[in-house]
This record gives sequence, C-alpha cells and structure tokens, in this order.
Amino acid sequence: MGPLSAPPYTLHITWKELLLTASLLIFWNLPTTAQVTIEAQPTKVSEGKDVLLLVHNLPQNVAGYSWYKGQIMDLHHYITAYTIDTEMIIVGPAYSGRETVYSNASLLIQNVTQKDTGSYTIQIIKRGFSLPSNNITCDFILFHPLPLDDITCGFILFTPDGPDVPSIFPSRTDYHSGENLYLSCFADSNPSAEYTWSMHGKFLQSGKELSIPKITTKHTGIYGCSARNSATGSERSTFKMIVVSGKWIPASLAIGF
Repeated sequence: MGPLSAPPYTLHITWKELLLTASLLIFWNLPTTAQVTIEAQPTKVSEGKDVLLLVHNLPQNVAGYSWYKGQIMDLHHYITAYTIDTEMIIVGPAYSGRETVYSNASLLIQNVTQKDTGSYTIQIIKRGFSLPSNNITCDFILFHPLPLDDITCGFILFTPDGPDVPSIFPSRTDYHSGENLYLSCFADSNPSAEYTWSMHGKFLQSGKELSIPKITTKHTGIYGCSARNSATGSERSTFKMIVVSGKWIPASLAIGF
C-alpha cells in the first residue's frame, strides 16, 4: 500500500478545547465532490487485522481533514482530524486508540472488530472560509458481502468458521472393473476449504474432485476426503468404502457361461 508518514505528534485536549477546535474545523451542508474517492486496502479483512482507508484525488488548497464514525458529523461521532499547517492530530470522543490519520488524509484502523462495521465519513476542509468542504462517506460491511461498486468504498469483515464434516458425492459405493470413478467432496467453510484425497490413509491428490479412469478390483478400498480451513487451522474428514467387482457382463451375453 506504499509508505505513509505519520504526523509527528498527537494532541490530546480537554473537552472545552475540543469543542472549540471542532467548531473551527466543521462546516455544515457542504456538497460532495465525486472526484474524491476512498479505497479500502484490503477490501476483505478478518477480525484482528488492519485496514487502510486510502483517499484518492484530493483537491488543491486543503487545510485539513476530519474523520467521523457514521454519516452524522457531530462531536459525538468525531474520531480524529489532521491540520496540515501545524501537522497536528486532534482526537475526539469516537477515537478508540486504534485509528491513525496520515498527512495524505488516509485513515488506518488497526485490529478491526465487529464494532467497527458501519459508515465512516471524511470531511476535507479547504483553505478560506468561503470555500466549501468535501464530505465523502464510505461503508464497512460486516457479514453481508455487497458489490463494492454500489458504495464509495468498503471492506468485508468476516469471521473464519468451519469446516463442517465434508460430504462425498455421489452416494454410490459399488462399481465394476473398467468403469471410471468420479468423486467430489464439499464442506461448508469460511473461507473455502482446501481438500485432499486419500485411500487407506495414503495421500492420493489435492482438490475437490477425484477422478480415476478404468478402475479395477485393486481400487477397492476406503477413500477419505479431508477439508481444511487455512484461517482457523481446523480439519475435518469423511470416508467412503468403494467396492470394485469383476468386469460387468450384460445378462444377454452371460447365457451359456
């Protein structure tokens, strides 16, 4: 995501000073500039990881930035702000200690939790009280993956889970020599499971599907499918007995034998 230089210090101020500072930074009923966009890096993040809200296409003549939790820009939802001239960081009531604002207006949220889901708004403050500010909102999505094109920016916060005990398809167990054996395996898992196949405990191959052409009686045995979740480290297995008998002979040809 490229190097980011943090401002040299953070200012922790009293409630009265914060209210005065916020009143100097906040401007109301200001239009949105479509050219300014926010990109979440990464777009898919697990709990406990970090996410960077990277701001693109900043306008010229900017005096500072303010970030809010939600779409209501008031003191209660005020996370943090950065003033360019003084290189000063100001933190507000919504600041959790895990947020860092950078000089390029981007916001880093560390060790994300389910409580971080929701909307985040950046207010870009231009120099000169006669110039409007730009308010850009981005949404964090928890457990409900949506097309990212439908929002200004977002990341999908998910909790790794699984895998469940896998199932082997089809249910058929009896085969004849010369047939082709096709088996598939599936287990509910978030993220998707990684699969391996075995026969009598001996590794055969990786992947959801197992294909053995023109099987013989030597392929009779216990086949196992293991599903592993790389995020949780859990692994579950299931087994199926496959019986391969002699080559099948149609009844019309078997007469006389």
